[in-house]
Amino acid sequence: MNHYQLFINGAWCEGSDQQTEQSINPATGQAWATFACASEQDVNTAVSAAKSALDNPAWRDMLPTARGKLLYKLADLINKHAETLGRLETTDSGKLATETVSQTRYVSDYYRYFAGLADKIEGAVLPIDKPDMHVFTKRKPIGVVAAIVPWNAQMFLTATKLGPALAAGCTVILKASEIAPAPMLEFAKLIEEAGFPPGVVSVITGDAKNCAIPLTRHPDVDRIAFTGGPETARHVVRNSAENFAVTSLELGGKSPIIVFDDANIENAVNGLIAGNFGASGQSCVAGSRGFVQRGIFDQIADQITQRTRHIVVGDPQDANTHIGPLCTVAQVERIETTLQQSIEQGAIIRAGGVRAEGLSEHYFNPTLVECRSADTETMKIEMFGPVMSLLPFDTEDEAIELANNSDYGLGSGVFTENIATAHRVSNQLRSGICWINTYRAVSPIAPFGGFNQSGYGREAGLDSIMDYTRTQTTWINTSDKPMANPFVMR
Repeated sequence: MNHYQLFINGAWCEGSDQQTEQSINPATGQAWATFACASEQDVNTAVSAAKSALDNPAWRDMLPTARGKLLYKLADLINKHAETLGRLETTDSGKLATETVSQTRYVSDYYRYFAGLADKIEGAVLPIDKPDMHVFTKRKPIGVVAAIVPWNAQMFLTATKLGPALAAGCTVILKASEIAPAPMLEFAKLIEEAGFPPGVVSVITGDAKNCAIPLTRHPDVDRIAFTGGPETARHVVRNSAENFAVTSLELGGKSPIIVFDDANIENAVNGLIAGNFGASGQSCVAGSRGFVQRGIFDQIADQITQRTRHIVVGDPQDANTHIGPLCTVAQVERIETTLQQSIEQGAIIRAGGVRAEGLSEHYFNPTLVECRSADTETMKIEMFGPVMSLLPFDTEDEAIELANNSDYGLGSGVFTENIATAHRVSNQLRSGICWINTYRAVSPIAPFGGFNQSGYGREAGLDSIMDYTRTQTTWINTSDKPMANPFVMR
């Protein structure tokens, strides 16, 4: 059985209390690897190393262009090892290899993007309102960063944190999920190979009590970048009160997809399927609240029902598979409970609704739920599995009201051939991202984040690197005369 160690201060090690956990391959339901778990002592060691690295000339005095070159090298290594990293992620989490491998390759572009920004973090000379004063600002690294990522899309979610943090000159403790952490621990080998000085990046994993809590409340952590669920985020925010760390949260979603009756039907069906069954539904931007104008509702629902019959559920390592296993059995059980509650509320299961036969207990068939109201449980709960809920609407105003009736606000989609409708509706949607006639597209150039309980702060994009800096203002007295007597008022 494979075993993965922690990477702390440039060295590989077991946890100080020798605690280990098993990792389950969802495709088989069997343990396939073990990994070391960090203790509070290990967290303290990683943070101490990160703080020391900030003052180490090897990192502190490294020119921004040189930092960028290190990131370029890391990007090349990621691209080179994308197949290995992607298939490892598939083994550990159950996500399709076709997605994990291609996503890992694309992630290298995120590091290249931030590498190019490393030497473009500029200050300004201020037109100050006092004579004989030269005043300017510069951007300084914010300090030690705790980057916490979940098991789904972990290479992508790491890049949106680690890339800008390193480009800005910060040091980072990357906390991988205790569910399926193997890809992150393998990724640490590339960080080491790229040549980052010891302590600049440490990669650890472990449970909340021994790892996550000590990390997020550590007095020497200056910045927390967290992706996960709202309940865990509340604990993170409370912990940050201990160190006043600047915090950004990328949380869950229950994203709406609105389909108007003038939409291209094939495009809309593809968008709904991509938004719900892509990544086996294990996506924070899953468009799991589908609102379809009544005139085309049956046509859309019928086509999706037909399409689900041809969706291949099976081995995630097989390129012919469309939907793989869910990462945990708890997800499957939650889906089953929510579907039963929805049926009791009058919902109709038009496709799926049951576990896949002949496979491990992690598998669930792609499911289409026709809802009677927006209060149906599947319309409210983040399913994190291949479950699509559809509800008809009549008017544009009704669609907007339904879409905004959520505690979340991460993504949204609008399908229409009318450009005026697209602009009008997207302008009124309370979401951090809005896709028009497409869905789930991402780019290092485009900011990513949400409204409401989907969190705050933005990842990726030109400005995200500034979130890893603080402004320092410098005043220089250019006069050749002494300062005025401070006790003589004029």
